[in-house]
This record gives sequence, C-alpha cells and structure tokens, in this order.
Amino acid sequence: MKKTILILLSFSLTLISLQAQQVIHLDSEPNTEGVNWKKQEGTFKMPNGAEMVSNVVEPTLTAFLPDPEKANGTALIIAPGGGFHFLAINNEGNHLAEWCAERGIAAFVLRYRLVPTGENPMQEFMAKLQKSQEEMDREMAPIIELAKADGRAAIEYVRRYAEKFKVKEDQIGIIGFSAGGTVAGAAALEYSTEANRPDFAAPIYPALHVVNTEQMPAKPMPLFMAVTSDDVFGFQTLCTQLYDQWNMAQAPIELHIYERGGHGFGMRKQKAPSDQWIAAFAAWLKDHDWL
Repeated sequence: MKKTILILLSFSLTLISLQAQQVIHLDSEPNTEGVNWKKQEGTFKMPNGAEMVSNVVEPTLTAFLPDPEKANGTALIIAPGGGFHFLAINNEGNHLAEWCAERGIAAFVLRYRLVPTGENPMQEFMAKLQKSQEEMDREMAPIIELAKADGRAAIEYVRRYAEKFKVKEDQIGIIGFSAGGTVAGAAALEYSTEANRPDFAAPIYPALHVVNTEQMPAKPMPLFMAVTSDDVFGFQTLCTQLYDQWNMAQAPIELHIYERGGHGFGMRKQKAPSDQWIAAFAAWLKDHDWL
C-alpha cells in the first residue's frame, strides 16, 4: 500500500512538472516558403538511447520556470545542437533547463528550424559530412539563416513578455551547443535591434565558421565559452579566435578549454575534464549576479 502511494505521488509530481512547461510558438522571419519539408517534427533515438528531435518546421520555446520563491530574474534561452539536422533535446536542452530552474533561472529550450530529413536524420547527416563539410555548409545555408532568426526571435519574445515570466529585461541570455552555438554566437554578433540583443551569451563548442565574426558588434555583451582540445570538428580554434577578438576589444569574455571530453559533451558526465564546465558556468553567472 505504501509503495502504491509513493508511485501515485511520483506520478502526480511528474504531471505537475509537465503542466508547468509551457510550449510557445514563435513568429520568426524569414518565412519558410520554398523549403521542401519532407515530414513534420518528430523524435528518434540514438543507439545509446539518447532522444533526438528532427524536422522542426515551426520554431517553439519550451519554458521551464522556477519556483517563484527561487526566481532571480534571469532568463536563459537554450539552443541544443545537432548539425542543423536534429536536436540533442535532452543532453543539450531539457537537462540544462532543469538545472537552471532549480537555481532560479527561467529557462526556455528553443526548437529552431532544421534541415528537412527523411527516416534516418543521423544517417543523412553523416553521409553529407563524409563527402564535404564545405558543400554541406552551402546546402544548409538557407536553413542556418532560419535558425539564426529563430534565436533572435526567442530573445525578443522573452524580453517582450519579461513581466509575464517574472524575468528582468536586462538579464536575458542565450546558450547554445555546436549548431546551437551557431545560434547563440549569431545572437551575440548579428543581433539587429535592442529587442533581440542578448544581455549575455554562451556559445559552447560552437560552429562559428557560419557566423559573421568579421567585426565586433556595437554593444558587445559578456561571453562564456567552453570547448575541448580533442573536439573532432576543430571548434577549439574558432573559440580561441573569438576570444582573441573579444579580448582585444576589452569586452568581457571567459573561455575554458578542457583537455578531454570530445564534442557534444553537454550535460553528460564522462569522468572527463569537460564535466566541470557547468560548475564554471555557474560561477561565471554568479560573478555577474545572474545566479
């Protein structure tokens, strides 16, 4: 009997948690006319059981709001990675959002628009990657611009409804991993108005080669970056280049390069140096009075 009560209590708490997560549909420009969407948004699992989201046609935010007694006024938009073909929705999205909400941060997981794929998005991505990175980047260019626009739209939306979400208009940041790091990096470097400018940004092992890094933005914001020395895509070099650029301009930036951890470590614990990035991120947030 006692076991049954515990199970029912756990189930009830799960339902409450799910009900607290709001799904918000974003109006984002440019529109998607002319894109050949093969199928609607869906999920698939990797061999290791990791859940992925594919074929995002309409961008959304899923809100993970903290207990009002814990809320500190900071908002963080989270852009998972996946080569613009899928989203690592838990490891680089929901798990970080839960971490944020527990610490008083209002988190918003962004499902940005993706390359249309068929039944096996991972297989399609790997096949393209084995041919040519440059060719794949050219093919993805229109979708990448849509994803960047979705990141800016997310910032603008959260700022417009800051009062509703109990966040401060000047404490809205964005974090992104890999392709999501493109979205976060573009938000920092390519924002177009004060409404879609983030107050801080955290590109994590970001694909910055498809972001315009040629000039500093008019109002550079604090940046936090983390990557590994054994990143298979060589994104550590892109991170050091952006660090040098920001540092030369005397803009606030913090970069952590871990010896091991590979690409895509996210919130996973691997008993590798990269496991420490989230503690470093927390310390950085605290130092800026965002945590």
